[in-house]
Order: sequence, then C-alpha cells, then structure tokens
Amino acid sequence: MQKSPDQQAGQPEPAVSFSSRITSIDALRGFTMFFIIGGGGLFISLSRAWPNSFTETLAMHMRHADWEGFYFLDLIFPLFLVLVGLLVPFSISRSLEKGMGQQEIMLRVLKRALVLIFLGLANYGLFNFDWPGMRWSSVLGRIGICYFAASLLVLKTGWRTQAGIIVVILLGYWAAMKFIPVPGYGAGVLTPEGALSTWLDQKLIPGTLGLGIYDRQGVLSTFTAIATTLTGVLAGHWLRTGRPDNQKLIGFVTAGVILLVSGRLWGEFFFISRNVWTSSFVLYTSGWSFLLLALFYWLIDVKGYKKWSFFLVVIGMNAITIWVGQNFIDFRSTTDAVFMGVSRHFGDFGQVFLAMCLIFVKWLFLLFLYRQKIFLRA
Repeated sequence: MQKSPDQQAGQPEPAVSFSSRITSIDALRGFTMFFIIGGGGLFISLSRAWPNSFTETLAMHMRHADWEGFYFLDLIFPLFLVLVGLLVPFSISRSLEKGMGQQEIMLRVLKRALVLIFLGLANYGLFNFDWPGMRWSSVLGRIGICYFAASLLVLKTGWRTQAGIIVVILLGYWAAMKFIPVPGYGAGVLTPEGALSTWLDQKLIPGTLGLGIYDRQGVLSTFTAIATTLTGVLAGHWLRTGRPDNQKLIGFVTAGVILLVSGRLWGEFFFISRNVWTSSFVLYTSGWSFLLLALFYWLIDVKGYKKWSFFLVVIGMNAITIWVGQNFIDFRSTTDAVFMGVSRHFGDFGQVFLAMCLIFVKWLFLLFLYRQKIFLRA
C-alpha cells in the first residue's frame, strides 16, 4: 500500500482495517437524520400539546440559533460532517488495498462530490430554471466539498499534517474575521451586516442568499466546515489503530472534553455561531460529536447492545436518500390520508401522533430499501 508523505517520514501506519461496517457509525448517522426527517417537529408538537418547562426547552432546541448562540439543532450538521470525515480513512485505505491508484481514487471521490453538489442544487430548485433567483449554496453541496477536501488530504498527507491544517484554518478564519477590513464597516465588525463573511457571500455567491444578506453555507465558513470534517478524519485514524477498545474510548472522551471546553472558552472571545461556522463553533460541536461517538461506540460495538439501534441504523444506512427523497416524495400527504382520522381520537395530542406517523412512514420507506439491500450513495 502506498504511504502518505507523513507516514514515509516515520509516523505509524494504522494497524487495523475494518472489513465490516461499524454499526455505531450508522446508528449515529441515523440519529442525526432523525431530526432532519421529523424529530424536531415531533418535539415541537409535544410542547404545544403538553406545555411545561421540559417540553418547551426541548422545543426551543429544535431550532437554529440566530447570528450568535447554540441550540441542539445546531449540532446536527457538524456531527454529520464529523461522521463523513471519520469514514474517509477507511474508504481510502480499502481502495488502496484493492490496488486502486491515487488518480482512480480521486476521480471516484470527485464524482461523488459532484453528485452531492448536483443533488443540493436540485433540492433548491435547479429544475425550476429560475437560476438568478435560486439558492446556489446548499447543505449537500457543502458535504460534497468537505468530503472531497478530506479525501484529498487523507490520500496525500498524514494525520499530523491534517491536524495542522485544522489549526491553520481555525486561526486563519478568526484572523480574517477580526483584522481584514470590510468596505463601509472596517475590520472586526462581527455583526451580520458588517462581517467579512457577509461581504464575501454577497460578492461571490450568485442568486439568492439563504439568510437574505448572507448564507449559512457561505464562502468563508466552508473552510471551517472542512476543519470540522477533518476532526472526523482524525477520529477515523484513531478508530483504525490496533489499540484496545477501552483506550479508544478514553481517547474519544478526552478529546471530546478538551474540544468542548476549548470551544466554550474561545466562544467568550470569538462567538459560537452555526450561521457562519466560527472557529469556536468547530471546536465546541466537534467536542460534542466525539462524546456522542464514544457513547454510541461503547454501547453498540463494545458492549454489544445493538438491537435498540436498529431503528436508527435503517435511517443511517440511507441518509442521503431520505435527505433528498423527502423533498420529492410527498410523505406528509400519505401520512394525513392514512392517519388523520385516527389522530382526531387523540385530542390535543393529535398533532403529536401525526408527527410520529410522519416519521414512521418515512422509516417504512427506508426499511423497504434496507430489506431489499438498496443503499443509494453519492
């Protein structure tokens, strides 16, 4: 197997190559997608039907924070990117072990990235042909870019270089936002109107920006999203080592706590924001992601408690399918047609019942694909 430059310099090469899927990763990916396919709506409906401090707090966290701040829903996308990055070392290693050349691997990676970008544009109305008025920066597009960048770096560099790139990106982003002057505002104006990220989005992104004057999938924040993905790459390298499971778990927990605390402390000086994916946001959300990864890995793959995770695994195995498919398949009309009459018997909890049924209908669709061994991947 061809070694990366860092490995040639004397770094240890990963000792373990998993031939089978890591169930905890599929389950954790399914956990992220649960909130995208209706989990958030379920908790919001519950708070309306049964208002109290607990359900209202849950509902509050089922939305994105504004310019500054953090709610649970803000964790979902970075967690997904961490999982994308985590699997890249496994994928690249398997391809090299099969005898594929670097050029062949990168062509396959580029194809997958372009498919994701295309699907993202299709989701945002590419085929409406109102190109000047459509939104060009998409969630799936960002996943494609991050996947491509992470794959290229894993193929060409070692983990030390990748860790260094994370540091450079995070410090560079902070320095750019802090010290580069914006026309009409000056330097270091960290408001939606005066931030460098907003100015770049307005200058470089065509069409409609997702949040009016700037975009959540903006130009500058794409670099920090790549940094998030690279934290997942480092987790993948760690998972591939031949260390005992307990050591791996201790590593994930330790790294998670350090990242979480570092992000929170940095957030006092450089605000935590999902909207512009600040450097503190990268550290903070990567910390939570590592802790969740440790929990799922310990429960499912170490302790062997797998049965409870089947619901999530079914979702996680076809994450991109349902992410795209729910925008083109009218699951809600099917749910209303089948369950609306029954929901009337639940009184104030009728909407809660319908929210649960909507998730169930989508899950049945994914279960059918799972049973048929149909897994659609970019």
